[in-house]
Amino acid sequence: MRVTSNGPLNPVTGAGGVAAETPVPAASASSPALQAAALESDALKPAQADLAAMPDVDEVKVAALRNALANGEIKFDANRLAQLIQRFHGGRA
Repeated sequence: MRVTSNGPLNPVTGAGGVAAETPVPAASASSPALQAAALESDALKPAQADLAAMPDVDEVKVAALRNALANGEIKFDANRLAQLIQRFHGGRA
């Protein structure tokens, strides 16, 4: 399942999904850090392509959760969820 937001998926390149190719100046192309980044980018391209091909929402899992909630197989505690959200975002719950 791919989780999306209003921001870019890749904070380094600012691209959503597959990273855009950015030309590297010739003077800094020999930098070991840039060479390592290029190798890492090449290694991640297949995973990024697979991620971009995935649907935003896994409809099968959503349907299974809805059915489990409707059948009482999963308990939902709205107060507990609210406490966890407040704690995660810095509240005093």
